[in-house]
This record gives sequence, C-alpha cells and structure tokens, in this order.
Amino acid sequence: MTTQRKEFPEGAVLVIGGSGGAGEAICGRFAELGSDVVLTYHRNEARAAQVVAAVQAKGQRAQAWQLSMSDLDGVRRTLAAILAQGRIHTVVIAAGSDIAQPPIRDLDVAQWRAVIDADLNGFFAIVQATLPHLKAQGGGSYVHVSSAGMHRWPEGDVLSVAPKAAIDSLLQGIAKEEGRFGVRANSVAIGVIETGIFLRLWQDGTFDDKWRDAVQRNLCLKRWGQASEVADAVAFLASNRALYTTGQVLSVDGGYGV
Repeated sequence: MTTQRKEFPEGAVLVIGGSGGAGEAICGRFAELGSDVVLTYHRNEARAAQVVAAVQAKGQRAQAWQLSMSDLDGVRRTLAAILAQGRIHTVVIAAGSDIAQPPIRDLDVAQWRAVIDADLNGFFAIVQATLPHLKAQGGGSYVHVSSAGMHRWPEGDVLSVAPKAAIDSLLQGIAKEEGRFGVRANSVAIGVIETGIFLRLWQDGTFDDKWRDAVQRNLCLKRWGQASEVADAVAFLASNRALYTTGQVLSVDGGYGV
C-alpha cells in the first residue's frame, strides 16, 4: 500500500493579494492540495470574502486580512497578528499595483515613488516580518508572482517590470543567505494572463486589437494564459515536490521570452 505524499508542511499559506485574479486562483489551488489559506486584500473586502468561502468549500480553513503594502508599519502589525495564530509554511506575493502604462520618458516621479513604496518596499517589510517565523519553524518558502517583461521588455510597462525585477533580485539573496535554514525563494514570471489588470486595460482601451496581434505574434503558444496555470506553477514551487529548487524564476508566459 502506498502512502499519499503531503504537498506542504503543516500550517497555512499566506497569499498577499489573494483577492486578485491570480491570487484567487492561487488560494483555490493550495486549498485543493490540502493547505489552509490566509489571504490579504487591499480594498475589495467583498471579493476577499468570496475567496474565503471558496477555500472553506474545499474543506480548508481560511481567513482574510486587510493590508496596504505602502503602509509599512501596518504591514508589520498585520503580519505579526497573522503569525501569532499559527504556522505559515509559504508566503506568496501576488499583489500588484493597478498601474498606468507610460513610457519611461513620461513617468512622473510621484508615480514611481508610489509603486516602489507599495511593491518593493512593501515586499521588503513582508520579508522582514515573516523570515524569522519561517526560520523558527524549520524552513518555508517564498514565491513571488513576477513579470515575463524582464526577459523581453514590453513598452510602457516600467511600473510593473522594474519593481518586480528588484524583488526577484532580493529573492535570490534570500535563497543564498537563508537556504541553510531551510528557507527557499523562487518566482513565477508571468506573461499576459486573462485576469486582473489585463482585463481592465483591455476593457478601457489601453490594450487594443493591434496590441493583441503584436503580442501574440511573439508567443510560441498563440493564446493568453489562465490564472489556473499561474496557480499550478506557484503551488509546485511551494510544495514538497520542489524542495531542491531555490533562487529560480519559472516562466509561465506562453513562450514570450523565446
């Protein structure tokens, strides 16, 4: 008789941005694989409640916490309260600012600072708050939902790509420095995923048919990605199937960078 392999250690996954399009799918996938879920949301409390209910319907415990990544003191307080409730085995960073798409030459300094404060400095605060917990529990995992734009620059996407590139560099530092304590750190670099910010930019006309045709010409797989495909990659990197994988970036981009 074979014993079913557990996908994750005991405890819960913490999904920062779990009420977003990709974040919701990630929460659901972890629940399907047997993990409890703690998620954060920025403004959309109703959507977060729906994600909690969906996780609970899969037989796992779930809760949602409001979190603004630009409020660094608030990040520390909220995460301290979450960690006081029990073990977190994985921290997934799936949050992202709903950003404009200016070329670098037209980028306003205030826009730049706002995104850096929320995305990059917010990530730094999350790591400082959670890393001692992971180490004290004998290890754990960080998984960052990053951007395929690092491999092929998409014009007008500096506010998304630049902070994510910095986060990926920090993750490699975490992998190098903390691996001896059982802490792993990886990223999933996503291309155009048919959810979240992409849908808003499509609906408001920022992305049009000409843009669609140009992007899809650069894809080996001539379609957009799905949130479930991002969730599968994130769950794999966090799971016991990837215990010897750290400091890596897994591309889920339909071949955009090829």
